[in-house]
Amino acid sequence: MIPTSNLLGVAFPSKAVRKHHSIQSEGMRNAVDSEIQHFYNYRTMKKRMVICALGALAQETRLDIFRLLVQRGPEGMAAGEIGARLGQPSPTMSFHLNQLRFAGLIISRRESRSIIYSANYKAMNELLGYLTENCCGGRPEVCSPVVSAGCGTECEPRQTGAAKTKSRRISL
Repeated sequence: MIPTSNLLGVAFPSKAVRKHHSIQSEGMRNAVDSEIQHFYNYRTMKKRMVICALGALAQETRLDIFRLLVQRGPEGMAAGEIGARLGQPSPTMSFHLNQLRFAGLIISRRESRSIIYSANYKAMNELLGYLTENCCGGRPEVCSPVVSAGCGTECEPRQTGAAKTKSRRISL
């Protein structure tokens, strides 16, 4: 027979009570583990997206394309015009534009027979925000000219009634 108390007279919980508490504590542990895992996944996913965006910009032609589109503004530019300005053939432009689009840095829309590309200012600002997060040891006024130099919401692309937006947006 299993004793129900120890030598000091403290009662042991019954097997059913021990099992019930074990299930409750395991459920609480799973909820906490799930919350920690969610936070870890969010931070890791955010970091992966930033790495993807920086990787896309770490190539000379793609950096030139992105800077040209940022300078052009929300109205964007046709792929052929981008290629002509940068002196790149169409297949090369197609490859680089797709890399930037998959990284979430540019968006595309069809206007008639042309595909118009424009910078994804929201993603650009989020990337800059991530890079400058906790900047300057908690003194944001030191970095504020750099951070506030972004376009903000006024640089969002305009939607035309006939234009369909085709984009793979990745928020950072």
